[in-house]
Amino acid sequence: AASFSRMFVQVCLYFYCKCLWRCLKFVVRKLTGRCELQRICYNTKPGAARTMKIEASLKGSKSKRLQSSVSVHPDAIEKTIDDIMELKRINPDINPQLGISLQACLLQIVGYRNLIAEVEKLRREPYDSENPQHEEMLLKLWKCLKPNSPLKARISKQWCEIGFQGDDPKTDFRGMGLLGLYNLVYFAEWDTEIAQQVLSDSLQPKYSVSYSVLKDYKLFTNVAASFSYSYSFAIVGINITDLAYNLLVSGALKTHFYNVAPEAPTLTHFQQTFCYLMHEFHKFWIEEDPLDIMEFNRVREKFHKRILKQLQNPEMALCPHFAASESLISM
Repeated sequence: AASFSRMFVQVCLYFYCKCLWRCLKFVVRKLTGRCELQRICYNTKPGAARTMKIEASLKGSKSKRLQSSVSVHPDAIEKTIDDIMELKRINPDINPQLGISLQACLLQIVGYRNLIAEVEKLRREPYDSENPQHEEMLLKLWKCLKPNSPLKARISKQWCEIGFQGDDPKTDFRGMGLLGLYNLVYFAEWDTEIAQQVLSDSLQPKYSVSYSVLKDYKLFTNVAASFSYSYSFAIVGINITDLAYNLLVSGALKTHFYNVAPEAPTLTHFQQTFCYLMHEFHKFWIEEDPLDIMEFNRVREKFHKRILKQLQNPEMALCPHFAASESLISM
């Protein structure tokens, strides 16, 4: 009976707050002459804070047309904005900036949803050793990481040198499918110097870390700095791919992508984020100084919580230095 009473009170409170909120919005519109979408666009600067407020407003609307606007096809965004303006009785000639701002927000919202679908498709596609494109990507990974060490055979113990578990890497891609390979190749091809340095560090039983890494923690001295045991570079890369994937599908990465992508976030943005996470995890591993590889899950979980905490800040951009982020403009 007590449980039922609490539930009844919670339901009543929910509907009371919902009705009160709608009444409050109505009153504010009458006083300001602007709907909630206008107030958000005019009072919030471009970026995650604005886009997430617009997204919440559209999803929480009592109008089905507004609710569905966050899941339209990118080609239908202009018409969707016209529908929103008509439904909200907003004159586009008097409010030209509103249409521009709404378009930027909807491109990000719809783009994030489409990015999840694209990433999920790659994750579900298994590595196929009979597929020439898959094999070509795998060999490219080796060449980028070990340019001065030719691969002697496709099936070889050499793969362990870049952190795979056995003679044939294809078995290690089962968890993340092609997504794991795509991310590793992107990291090795576009962030080559850092990728090679992280690989080199990870191969040492007690590795000495480069000055470029140490200076971030003010640890550099004239004495060689030794840290904890090595880890498998490729396996960790696939694991960090899983972390990035979970951040994406949970919506945690909205803060980052809405701040760095001026329009729709793309697979390139996701891969750049993976590069950032790989580099940061490597530094975090050094910072934690684990006893051995058996502490990997503990360190990974702690790192995951750190990233989640950072993403709670609406101003957060994990890797704003990437080229794709430099085109961010005020819309």
